[in-house]
Amino acid sequence: MSFLVLLLAVWVEKFSAGRQRIQQDGGWLRQLARVEAAPSMQASPWLSLALLVLVPVLLLGVLLLLLKSVAYGWLALPVHLLVLIYGLGRGDVLAALGPFRDAWRRDDTEAAYLVAARDLGVQADEPGELLTRVQGYLLWQAYQSFFAVIFWYALLGPVAVLAYRLLALTTEQAQQVALRERAQQLRHAFDWLPARVLASSFALVGDFVSVSRALLHELLNWQISAAQLVDHAGRAAANTPASAPGDIGLHSLDSLWEMLVRSALLWYAGFAVWTLLL
Repeated sequence: MSFLVLLLAVWVEKFSAGRQRIQQDGGWLRQLARVEAAPSMQASPWLSLALLVLVPVLLLGVLLLLLKSVAYGWLALPVHLLVLIYGLGRGDVLAALGPFRDAWRRDDTEAAYLVAARDLGVQADEPGELLTRVQGYLLWQAYQSFFAVIFWYALLGPVAVLAYRLLALTTEQAQQVALRERAQQLRHAFDWLPARVLASSFALVGDFVSVSRALLHELLNWQISAAQLVDHAGRAAANTPASAPGDIGLHSLDSLWEMLVRSALLWYAGFAVWTLLL
């Protein structure tokens, strides 16, 4: 059933508007605001995190246990699909890159800086650094929006997917520094394994030698962030230039996207083989 859910999730994400209707965070964000505003919670960031993440995860786990014994578990399939789609990242990374690509194609550096800061949250001091950071943005968004989610779904199911997305939302939306730091710590642990699996996938579908040289000594390093690891591995595998004007720079973004697509196909092929062997 898990592989079927993965296929259905891709279909819903690519060919329907269901993703936007399912990914409604309003209720959870209101709960986050209430928890942060409660005086009793301000000194207990771990308790706040438990209420925001652990309680919804436990409720989902109980629901799945109840549905497991009904109709041979097939009633759980729509729940799996809804949670997986909800767990995918927000927004459309290619659409967000559109204005930057237009400005970069025109060699309009000032506009490229402005739209990168406005649409991508990316800032830099010089054009070469800006392109590098946009490349990193593309790799990170693809990882946290898709690869990390399907990794945890294939490994531990929808409970892990919901935990990952709620931790990500807490990291991005929490106003309390202590709460945000606790969420970042747990998310770092969640990201450690899938980021390295994706880096290994980049080596298989891209330049294996370059990835090995760039990351072999960092592969087991707990301190390096998932964003840094994925960024370094992706750019090494695609041999992207550090600085490239106009269409050459855009070609580097296209090369990274094509490598991400190949990596996704590799993962799905691996999941298919795994499903057949189980």
